[in-house]
Amino acid sequence: MPIYEYLCQDCGKRFSIRLSYSEYGDVTIQCTVCQSQKVQRRIERIRIGHSDEERLQQFADPAQMDALVDDPVALGGMLRKMKDPMGKATAPDFDEVVGRLEKGQTPEEIEKEIPEIGALDSGNSDENDYSDDF
Repeated sequence: MPIYEYLCQDCGKRFSIRLSYSEYGDVTIQCTVCQSQKVQRRIERIRIGHSDEERLQQFADPAQMDALVDDPVALGGMLRKMKDPMGKATAPDFDEVVGRLEKGQTPEEIEKEIPEIGALDSGNSDENDYSDDF
């Protein structure tokens, strides 16, 4: 049975009542504290589930991406927001890099100070050559 939340207009107390769908609207609701019938139904926050794809899609807006190029603080904030929806383990240095971005350090400055972050871990450099030579 659903639980309905109410607020008493007389004493100001919040309370919950468990009612079946058929009872809702047919039963007179009284405050559980002062027995007043002057109550108002409260609609609590609801959560809407989204797939990982839908959650990540919000970050794919090209207009947002263009704005991030020159704003390391905004880039760091976006990456931090993306961490949870990704639902996967992040690189060990992820939090450090994001923290530096949020403090205003540019990606180039971070790469100069921590060069191993930008290095590829693969043994086959041809696989990771993303040049424009088609």
